[in-house]
Amino acid sequence: MPQQRGAQSGAVATHAGHRETPPQSEGSWFDPSPANPTEHQRPAPPNPSTEAPQAAAEARTPEPSATWGSTPPVPGVHTPRSSGAATAEPSTAARRFTAPQQPTAPQEGAQWEHGGPAARQPATEARPSVAPEPQPAVSAQPSAAPRPTAPEPAASRGEPTRTTVPAPRATAKGAAPSADAVLIRRTMDAIEPVADKTTSYFYALLFLGHPELRDLFPAAMDAQRDRLFKALLTAAKHVDDADTLTEYLSNLGRGHRKYGTRPEHYPAVGECLLGALARYASDVWNEEVEAAWVRAYTAISQIMIDAAAAAELTSPPWWQAEVVNHERRTKDIAVVTVRPDQPYPFLAGQYTSVETPWWPRVWRHYSFASAPRPDGLLSFHIKAVPAGWVSSALVNRARPGDVIRLGPPAGSMIVDHGTDNGLLCLGGGTGIAPIKALVEDVAEHGRRRAVEVFYGARSGHDLYDLDTMLRLEQEHSWLSVRPVVSEGPSGGLTGPLSEVVSRCGPWHSFDAYLSGPAGMIRSSVDALVGIGMPAHRIRHDSVAELVGAAGH
Repeated sequence: MPQQRGAQSGAVATHAGHRETPPQSEGSWFDPSPANPTEHQRPAPPNPSTEAPQAAAEARTPEPSATWGSTPPVPGVHTPRSSGAATAEPSTAARRFTAPQQPTAPQEGAQWEHGGPAARQPATEARPSVAPEPQPAVSAQPSAAPRPTAPEPAASRGEPTRTTVPAPRATAKGAAPSADAVLIRRTMDAIEPVADKTTSYFYALLFLGHPELRDLFPAAMDAQRDRLFKALLTAAKHVDDADTLTEYLSNLGRGHRKYGTRPEHYPAVGECLLGALARYASDVWNEEVEAAWVRAYTAISQIMIDAAAAAELTSPPWWQAEVVNHERRTKDIAVVTVRPDQPYPFLAGQYTSVETPWWPRVWRHYSFASAPRPDGLLSFHIKAVPAGWVSSALVNRARPGDVIRLGPPAGSMIVDHGTDNGLLCLGGGTGIAPIKALVEDVAEHGRRRAVEVFYGARSGHDLYDLDTMLRLEQEHSWLSVRPVVSEGPSGGLTGPLSEVVSRCGPWHSFDAYLSGPAGMIRSSVDALVGIGMPAHRIRHDSVAELVGAAGH
């Protein structure tokens, strides 16, 4: 995704095929996107006399820190519970969860100097680093009655496929949902009106029953509820779609490595999740429903654990990258170029997650602004937004010599070089970054394919990278670049980007690539489908997750 998949950059690079795909999360269903950096959430002990435990009891503004892992302690948040504190009772279902075995250590060739399973060594004395700040995964590690052994990473078992855990069933398009899918969705319908209470209760159970996990989360938890509930809806919606769910969860499993998530974290999350569902979906909750959730989350956990174990053999969980150039394009947009501490493999059109030393454990997504370069440098276009922790730090504070951290590459908005179809590329705002990377990728492959780029912005002043795109147009006869502004005078095209593109069609022999703000993505998809472009040829990352990551 995204060119900061959300409002942080003001744009999102997106890709989706013929079906709606789950969000390419930043790596965790439980990774919040704090909307207010002054608020911390602190759970209080569950009180049976109230509808739900209080999720927030104290607020304190976290002071930015320029040292990794040195976020100031928050009373009641980073301090383990005392022996006299109240304990949360998980549901009966919770006791079905058993801790999975530890994955075996990676082979010798997979020990990474700066990013292996163990804590990495500092890249420089001036920039000490610590083991990645983990975040628990939403998926649980349940085991269906009568309490079978919890799943173990395939990499540990030495097996290429799962054999003891039920995998999601592939369901033909239009086929009736499975019995488990019906029960899971019925549960989701029951808790939708009380989503906030359900997730608040979940976190109270988790942090009271497992206080050691609190440090795995960012200090600010105010946006957590919404992210979790949307992720649950996603999993429930796709429970019968094996391919989509496996792709989604595998990305999550690999992404969780940068938080330090381990297989033993899954049972705690699972038991508390089921406990919260049992409390707030009590009207529909029974043994049959419980068993359906246990089966689903057993499969979900196995996919994520296997994906993480496989990735551990070939790549580090995160990379350190030194800022080597910081170019201010406008008052709130900067092009930041970094040098990773070791080779960073990615494809044009993909994105990564970024953590700064000023806001530890807060990761945000940004698209790569170029195709892979011989010198190994990586560039990002970043727009600072109000209250945007990461975006503001990268635009206003970062300077050459600073060190940031990068998660693994993700996203599938990549060029299919096996077809001669043209590329219709729509880039809004900083969403032009991955579009530029796609153009460079086509050029490097040497095939003369028509590429039509529509570069949209509010005004001509906001077309900060237009000179670069016009220079590429002069170099390649197959490339056309058309600036579009929605407001003010223009020497070119004027109006909403989606409407302009529709008027310039038809686009029967083109595949569409959309990157920009979530609203632009939605309107462009609707417009292209409306003029006859098949949905499976419109590529973008999931809008739902982009909205969830907005603003930081």
